[in-house]
Amino acid sequence: MEGLIAVGLLMLLMIIGVPVAWSFAGVLAYLVYIYDANLNTMMLQGYRSLDSVILIALPLFVLTGYLMQSGGIAKRLVDFIEVMIGKRRGGMGASMVVASGIFGAIAGTATAAVASIGTIMIGPLEQRGYPRGYASALLGISSLLGILIPPSITMILFAVVTRQSVAACFAASIGPALLLIIGLIIANRFSVGRFFDEINSAAAEGMEKAPSKARATLRAFPALSLPIIILGGIYGGIFTPTEAAAVAAFAAMIIGFFIYKDLTVKRFSSSVISAAETTGTVILILLFSFMIGRILAMERIPQDLTEMVSTLIENPLLILIAVNIFLIIAGMIMDDVSVTVVVAPLFMPLMVESGVHPVHFASIVACSVVIGANSPPVAPILYMACRIGQVSIHRTVMPALALMGFVAMPVMLITTFVPELSLFLPRLLGFV
Repeated sequence: MEGLIAVGLLMLLMIIGVPVAWSFAGVLAYLVYIYDANLNTMMLQGYRSLDSVILIALPLFVLTGYLMQSGGIAKRLVDFIEVMIGKRRGGMGASMVVASGIFGAIAGTATAAVASIGTIMIGPLEQRGYPRGYASALLGISSLLGILIPPSITMILFAVVTRQSVAACFAASIGPALLLIIGLIIANRFSVGRFFDEINSAAAEGMEKAPSKARATLRAFPALSLPIIILGGIYGGIFTPTEAAAVAAFAAMIIGFFIYKDLTVKRFSSSVISAAETTGTVILILLFSFMIGRILAMERIPQDLTEMVSTLIENPLLILIAVNIFLIIAGMIMDDVSVTVVVAPLFMPLMVESGVHPVHFASIVACSVVIGANSPPVAPILYMACRIGQVSIHRTVMPALALMGFVAMPVMLITTFVPELSLFLPRLLGFV
């Protein structure tokens, strides 16, 4: 019960506007008080938990995302995808979805994808007849592909706090990601012509003339090589995820400075500062979460929660549905980092008891974040997409709910009840 109270307190602190890191600190203070824990010992154990080689990948992938945004890499990717598929019916919306997926395969963050892809594509989408509210909703949902498609910062955090293989968690989320991409493209194609009319690219006024396919491919080749290098290196056994993060950051610098030449010293400095701020916040959250997790483990809270739920609900399928609902509700109030580092370890013993493989649970958590991060009242990604799209949340929320109800929710349910979607690739690669 105390574990659920702690999660509830965390949600309450976030709702009233307390910064995320200090919300975790408040929960830690509550647990230290009621359990009379030794704070000095907790701090030492928290520091030791942070002393991980895997976590070095976190700031490097965050930096890669910012460098892609400021170094012109994202723009070349969007131009390439638009030329290839943008002229078909619903092609412009499909271009945004695919661009977000490729961006996620390099940077691993949703916020960077919203800022980069949204800044480039919202305007042209409106010129092609897409309502700004719908375009912003599609941006919010598709940007979460950065969490599902490896390398994913969320999956790195999941692997660290649950002591799973990073590569296995990466591989597990690829199937759900591809399913989400297909679902979003089909839903977008269905929407065009029924809820709004798409203007032919040649007739859209004010749009720049698209480059030829050959020229767009040549321009985008350095950017397209990044996901091939990163994912090929990881799954080919050439380097670890941490080494892949270092390669990605170095390659993004080289491409931005010397190939595209959009990356200046000022932009590079700004990217480093932004990455440091983001990483600092996440590390502080991780420190507090490790200490919280240690206290909960010492008091056997996860095991007690498992026994309580198992007593109330005997059917494993109903347990999975209950956990899905809880994850979505938690995601509606907390950000993806908070859900991953607090809720995931809390429910891990219950999932194992119910016969769910830990790597499969990683995919379930990632899918729940896609829905929660775009669901009010907090909806951090959806609100950010609205800011980028310069549109009110009222014009965005209904299209977002439709996309989540008809695409994201079915993907989550399929991921939950068809384990092979998540486990096939990790088993094929020998990770599980």
